[in-house]
Amino acid sequence: MTNVIVTMKIMPSSPDSDLKAIEEEAKKEISEFGGEVGKTEQEPIAFGLKALMLYFVMDESLGSTEDLEEKVKKIKDVNSVEVPDVRRAIG
Repeated sequence: MTNVIVTMKIMPSSPDSDLKAIEEEAKKEISEFGGEVGKTEQEPIAFGLKALMLYFVMDESLGSTEDLEEKVKKIKDVNSVEVPDVRRAIG
């Protein structure tokens, strides 16, 4: 099967949330799901709030990321999770 590149946007519950701790837990969940995180970024939103952007590769045969999103939502200080982009990897 083909690999896909998934963008996951994690919104913390407050500007004071520990993004590093959220990132580590999310990476663990992604790894257990079968994905491999390649890049992480913090995206400024407003009033000091930053979203955590995780870019990871997974096999297309794993299907939907809904189960993974639900697990990430349960991480302490996570307000919401969305997957705004999924693309097939070329090469």
